[in-house]
Amino acid sequence: METSHTHRPNRREARRQDRHDAILAIASRSFLEKGYAGTSMSAVAAEVGGSKATLWNYFPSKEDLFSAVIDRAASDFRARLAALLEPEGDLGTTLRRFAASFLEKVTSSQAIALHRLVVGEVLRFPEVGRIFFERAPRQMQALLAAFLESAMDRGLLLRDDPLLAARTLVGLCTTGCHQQLLLRIIDEATPEMIEADADRAVMLFQRAYRVDQG
Repeated sequence: METSHTHRPNRREARRQDRHDAILAIASRSFLEKGYAGTSMSAVAAEVGGSKATLWNYFPSKEDLFSAVIDRAASDFRARLAALLEPEGDLGTTLRRFAASFLEKVTSSQAIALHRLVVGEVLRFPEVGRIFFERAPRQMQALLAAFLESAMDRGLLLRDDPLLAARTLVGLCTTGCHQQLLLRIIDEATPEMIEADADRAVMLFQRAYRVDQG
């Protein structure tokens, strides 16, 4: 008879995970404060308290380290959005919840700093833009596209390219306070601003993709 059990990490595995998390926390702060060019593997290793060779055992290159930082920042957010996108829920309500949650995330101080970092470094380091897009916007858009395709299948939205529809909604969300934050026109996005931007984005999106009942 087969039995199953949950694997519990031993002390060595736990220490390795702790060191992995510490490296990512330090690297994340360094990237945001010093930029991609200003962050060195040697400096991260020194702050963690180990050799550069030890750091390489976890992340073979600065590109790998940056990728892991983006993955950590994006994964929890994708899980939260996936929970919000209820296929059988009211479409308008679900879209508003998505839009508000998305805007809360991308207007946070850390997200704005990361966005500025990517835009500022991408000319010198094209890999920065590629890594960011592949691990954050692209995966989030794919998640939203799958939900919108389901809504199209149910006849709730006009049939169109689901990924294009997802990009349309995301674009509508980011034309207000998010854009103003990036350009330093405002210092913070208030809950009222986020709610207003989310409501308007969803209203315009539904107007564009509304099914003709006539």
